[in-house]
Amino acid sequence: MGLVARLDPSRGLGPCPSIRDTILGLAITGHTVFEQLVLFLVSFVANAFSAFAGGGAGLLQLPALIFLGLSFGVALATHKLASVALGIGATLRHVRERNLQWRHAVLMLLAGLPGVVVGAGVILNVPERLAEISLGVLTAGLGVYSCLQPSLGQQHQPRHQDRSGILIGGLVLFFIGILNGSLTSGTGLFVTLWLVRWFGLDYQRAVAHTLVLVGLFWNGAGALTLGVLGTVRWDWLPALLLGSLLGGYVGAHMAIAKGNRWIKRVYEVVTLLVGIKLIIG
Repeated sequence: MGLVARLDPSRGLGPCPSIRDTILGLAITGHTVFEQLVLFLVSFVANAFSAFAGGGAGLLQLPALIFLGLSFGVALATHKLASVALGIGATLRHVRERNLQWRHAVLMLLAGLPGVVVGAGVILNVPERLAEISLGVLTAGLGVYSCLQPSLGQQHQPRHQDRSGILIGGLVLFFIGILNGSLTSGTGLFVTLWLVRWFGLDYQRAVAHTLVLVGLFWNGAGALTLGVLGTVRWDWLPALLLGSLLGGYVGAHMAIAKGNRWIKRVYEVVTLLVGIKLIIG
């Protein structure tokens, strides 16, 4: 109202309404287009790396949303909802390769989804800084551990397929699900390494399970919970969803084309970067 009053022609303080409205309209449109372009590029790059490494989209996307003016709760809910498209894009690519094993897929759903809902339900009322630092240390530790194990995840060697092994594996996935629902940055990386270390999957199969089950179903459950309990920036979603969808497909294609050795290296880089980012805030 203040701007309209200052430009009111009846007061002799500005141009005619049609010129004024045209200038303001062009300025708003230009700002909106630039904003959407930035959101698309951030989403595409973040999700392409995430699809390649098996997690870590929040490394770029979540801080970018906060930097652009969203509060943590709104940024988290918006990011979660946009990240569902990462799972869709990765699914479109990985299903063609038949990298999914339904026993592990069902276990990840049954064990992880309740944890995601629990985590998403409590995060909006919990101070996140200490948890971020702790998660950052653990995430960076994943990268260091992988670096110290040259043969880790290079061959598919299934293990812990008995009842006790599946029970322990599912319990850990439940706790990772709580982290996924509450602190979005890097938790998919925990799932990837757990599938490699405990169940003996190679990196390519582990990344496929993480992207499809975590990206599509875990993030979907978290987005639904946060969407009900929190607030989503709906006008930013089209650019974020498109970038997430295309980035997920491109990253999954790169992971399939490059193989386990490259995935392992990118995984180690992403885990270290995510860990450092969480620690320094």
